[in-house]
Amino acid sequence: MSRFQVRGRCAPLLLAAALALATGAAFAQSDISKVNGAVEAEAGQTYRDLSTVNGGIRIGDGATARDVDTVNGGVRAGDDVTLGQVETVNGAIELGARAQARSLESVNGGVRVGTDAKIGGNIESVSGGVFVDRGGRVDGNVSTVNGAIGVVGTEITGDIKTVNGDITVGAGSHVRGRVVVDKPSSNWFPVTISRRSPRVIIGPDAIVDGPLEFKREVTLYVHTSARTGAISGATAVPYDSARAPQE
Repeated sequence: MSRFQVRGRCAPLLLAAALALATGAAFAQSDISKVNGAVEAEAGQTYRDLSTVNGGIRIGDGATARDVDTVNGGVRAGDDVTLGQVETVNGAIELGARAQARSLESVNGGVRVGTDAKIGGNIESVSGGVFVDRGGRVDGNVSTVNGAIGVVGTEITGDIKTVNGDITVGAGSHVRGRVVVDKPSSNWFPVTISRRSPRVIIGPDAIVDGPLEFKREVTLYVHTSARTGAISGATAVPYDSARAPQE
């Protein structure tokens, strides 16, 4: 058999393989959009937008997506994902270790970010807590209206802000902006504002470059190894144990 015959017989196979690869790439780059039902993004695949109205969104390890949004449902992403803007109205957002995202926003739900994650903009929640695990970086603000905020070994280039929630700037964290507890406003109706004073803790070896501004009564604990900017609206209670005193 001549080499020309071999090539001739292999050509259809090569063409089929090329078409299969092209189809797979096109599929991987597609949107997934639903009205009713959950969205599943496979591990290691690349997508454009992932969206649903009534359903949650699950993203496998190492997947990439541009924007992710749902109305009634949460977003759960695995480790090593790369995402754009992530939004949900009624649901929580949870990212695994080494995740990257442009921004995270939830209205009725908390936000939890795994170790060594990088968020390129703001993390926001209206009714729900925010937690960023050790080794994280947030290039923006971390804010809630009605929920606790906790960070451990995390760098935040913006502010930490809440109205009706505790704040813990955990051990080894660095906040380059301010720590603010704002006063309640009727603009946040129907969010229920507790009469309990928020508890603010600046932990061991934590640094807050900006001022600590409290526009409602809070209980403030600052570790003796921590450094902060000027404090207004509260009197700091120093402590030197591994954990702040219990009330």
